[in-house]
Amino acid sequence: MTDVNKTLQRCEAVIVDLDGTMVDTMGDFAEALNRMLADLQLPAIDVQTIEPMVGKGSEHLLRAVLTHVLAQVHQASGQPVPATEIDNRYAQAWERYQHHYLAINGRFSRVYDGVEKGLAQWRSKGLKMACLTNKPLSFAEPLLRAKGLRDYFDHVFGGDSFERKKPDPLPLLKTCEALGSKPAQTLMVGDSSNDAEAAHNAGCPVVLVSYGYNHGQPIRQVAAAGYVDALSELQA
Repeated sequence: MTDVNKTLQRCEAVIVDLDGTMVDTMGDFAEALNRMLADLQLPAIDVQTIEPMVGKGSEHLLRAVLTHVLAQVHQASGQPVPATEIDNRYAQAWERYQHHYLAINGRFSRVYDGVEKGLAQWRSKGLKMACLTNKPLSFAEPLLRAKGLRDYFDHVFGGDSFERKKPDPLPLLKTCEALGSKPAQTLMVGDSSNDAEAAHNAGCPVVLVSYGYNHGQPIRQVAAAGYVDALSELQA
């Protein structure tokens, strides 16, 4: 029996991240962001540039994308980006991004291998389960339904469900409350340092997947109880 399985077997509940852990949503991000940028008459951005920006919520993603793209625009003109330009453009960018993301949600994404098998295994063992993501709830719920994953979870919480987002521990503590589980017996499964930091500070054990989006950094450099190449490897 592996150490990660021993960790799960000591738990009564599991909290699972969404983007980069259950679903590869990079295609959705790229499509919605580039449609938004076209609406704002700004140049497109490539997937490789987007990937390190993902994981801290849509607000952070949009500001990072605008900062990057506007820096390119102003570099071409030889002028620095005015400090107020991102703030001035943000409201329109968010409205257009939300419009496009909801329109294409799930169409350019895929469920990672082993996810549904892993979720089914945990459910069959009677573990309480929640999905906790920094993605807005209005994006997360339809995506889980589209991919056939929603019914595995007792609760789904997004980046706008609580006052703060991961890596703050508050979302994990609130999710444990909703599940009726103690943090020390609630496993966090994620793909990034955000998930690990939130779990450590909440007192939850954490297991990380070897794929996903970790802000461009090697995942095995992040402290965790263990690492898996697929959720199906993590058995109760």
